[in-house]
Amino acid sequence: MAILLAMFSFSLVMSITPGPVNMIILSSGINFGAKKTFPYVSGATIGFTLLLLFIGLGFSQFIKAFPFFLSYLATAGSIYIIYMGYKIASSKPELELTEKNTPKFYEGFLLQWINPKAWIACVSGASIFSSAKSIGPFFTFSIIYFIVCYLSLGVWAILGDKVSHLLKDHFRLRLFNFIMGLMLILTAGYLCYCQFK
Repeated sequence: MAILLAMFSFSLVMSITPGPVNMIILSSGINFGAKKTFPYVSGATIGFTLLLLFIGLGFSQFIKAFPFFLSYLATAGSIYIIYMGYKIASSKPELELTEKNTPKFYEGFLLQWINPKAWIACVSGASIFSSAKSIGPFFTFSIIYFIVCYLSLGVWAILGDKVSHLLKDHFRLRLFNFIMGLMLILTAGYLCYCQFK
């Protein structure tokens, strides 16, 4: 029971704390509503879970042999996250739902594979909850993480949807988008800095 609680706690802390994916989901929830954001939430959750399985089932050995890989990944991921931040910061302050601008399933999926926070969570989680004797604990952890991640990211989408009425004014929405985009850019810069300090 204690190990399940530890798995749940780790998953919750890593999933619900602010990071690049959460910021994009919150911004999308405000701009497009929770329903339009859930494909992105689904993509991010499935992408993360597959990344966790990929690392836990063998790729962690490659990372141990070539630790500089994470530094290169952090740089590439940070550049993409900065681009996403720029898109949010410079987006037009419109609340109308448009299929063109709503975040897509594949964008959420792919972002997790270049998100430094996701890689750190996967590597540390796989290291903590894997066992040399059995693969069972790691699979249990993966299932718990999938559920907790989906619910946590969903909370960010719903939160964005619920506070959107506070940002009906175009100036306030424009300011919010700018602040969220700037925070995303700063987060990406910090994640990159942590890899090279």
